[in-house]
Amino acid sequence: MRSFFNPIRTALLVLSLMTVGILTITWPTDAAAQQDWSTAAGPVEGEPRIIGHHGGACLIGAQQLPEQGTGYQAVDLERRRHYGHPSLLDYIQALGERVDEEGFGPILVGDMAQPRGGPMSYGHVSHQSGLDVDIWFRLDLPALEPGRREMLEQPILVDPETGRMDPERWTDRHAELIHLAALDDRVARIFVDAAVKRDLCERNWEDRSWLRRIRPWPAHDEHLHVRLRCPAGSPECVDQPAPPPGEGCDNIQPTPRLARESSPRRTVPAACEAVLEQ
Repeated sequence: MRSFFNPIRTALLVLSLMTVGILTITWPTDAAAQQDWSTAAGPVEGEPRIIGHHGGACLIGAQQLPEQGTGYQAVDLERRRHYGHPSLLDYIQALGERVDEEGFGPILVGDMAQPRGGPMSYGHVSHQSGLDVDIWFRLDLPALEPGRREMLEQPILVDPETGRMDPERWTDRHAELIHLAALDDRVARIFVDAAVKRDLCERNWEDRSWLRRIRPWPAHDEHLHVRLRCPAGSPECVDQPAPPPGEGCDNIQPTPRLARESSPRRTVPAACEAVLEQ
């Protein structure tokens, strides 16, 4: 495999990023953000480092999730969106092991990030920092060959007529999957449909503290979207503010599937231009 490592350019890149870390992140015009980040040949080698926040970021030292492992299998591999910070890969693999121990799965791992993070041309505004992952609610598939994991159906688990979970599709296993996903201390938020959050709130959990991390969000009725906190070693990584105190179970408003609006203006930190050009 061709190496994309250039020691001189990488040293200059690291030096520039150290300068950025000492000062503040500079947010430029959106020229770098408008480039096609999906065409990056591969990750930039170096110590794993995130620059920016979930909706405007790039990534050094990304790793690619193995196509399958204990309790999980990656889907839609042709999209080249199964890269992330090592902490995200460790999280996914640990979750797969917990799911396997519980006797269900394998879970289907959807989009993570591109080889160098950055904006995606379609599908997401976030997923730029290497700390986001979509995990499908579909739990009925056996282990499949990689070629059979493209363009799989994603059943919607919320009844559009009632706004509540479809009892023909939603099961205790789905609730337990979200529970297991939220128990890891690295998790900042898990986005799901409001009906999913309501169902979780109505259940009798011995420990309910993790419900704070479950956040209602539109178009998350067929998957859960996990976002991790910024890891150590990434001083330029910007976390969201913590969710409000409490379980978040009061006054849950519906999150209907609204028509997609035009994409917002995209920006990434100035240092990301060097990451893309490597």
